[in-house]
Amino acid sequence: MSKSMPVLFVGHGSPMNAIEKSRFAETWRKIGETLPKPSTILCISAHWETDDARITTGEHPEIIYDFWGFPKELYEVTYPAPGSPGLARSVVEMFQKGQMTPDPSRGFDHGCWIVLVRMFPEADIPVIQLSLNQSLSPQAQYDLASKLSPLRKRGTLIIGSGNIVHNLGIRKAGGAEPYDWAVEFYSQAKNFIEKGDHKSLIEYERLGRAARLSIPTNEHYLPLLYALALQKPGEPIHFFNEEIVSGSISMMGLQIG
Repeated sequence: MSKSMPVLFVGHGSPMNAIEKSRFAETWRKIGETLPKPSTILCISAHWETDDARITTGEHPEIIYDFWGFPKELYEVTYPAPGSPGLARSVVEMFQKGQMTPDPSRGFDHGCWIVLVRMFPEADIPVIQLSLNQSLSPQAQYDLASKLSPLRKRGTLIIGSGNIVHNLGIRKAGGAEPYDWAVEFYSQAKNFIEKGDHKSLIEYERLGRAARLSIPTNEHYLPLLYALALQKPGEPIHFFNEEIVSGSISMMGLQIG
């Protein structure tokens, strides 16, 4: 490709976004229709945490129903996209020996497939997943992600899937108003993203009470850093789904490029 493929961060929210008619799912559908068709997809999801960096290498990964208590219809969703052992090998080769571990048995978790089933419903694009290596600091994970940049020229769509604000422990029911601290951190994070201040976002633990409440654990936040690490100087960012639901979950996503 003469032009780099865009990069996405998607606020994925509830697994029900895979089957319910929602404004979030509708936005994902429209994005899938307007993007250049990727040759392959690499997804970094909040729902695959490991103590090393792992990459899926299976030819036909199954989807994982890594949730409980939802309607039967959700457990009947399928997403039979092929894997891409070739892309996975390319990713392994980008790193020093031992830095990236092939995983032939891992499937696609819901942070990945609930977005893709809306964005690319034909399931005809090969997909691989990269784990969150939680033995690394946020800075080290950001640095790791930056090495994936050459894939964009090869037509690979890189998607980080999580939520910038994600505190399930104190979520509210229905259409409740967001907590003040959720709005505060959401606005603060968006401002840093717009200014290209990745350092402040990486060092989120220094940002005070609103950040602590918004990121009680960082697995949903880290995919944002993986996406931002791939932004080139001056590359534009477009925001979408700019809402906070259940008081404490930000659905905001962004497209780089």
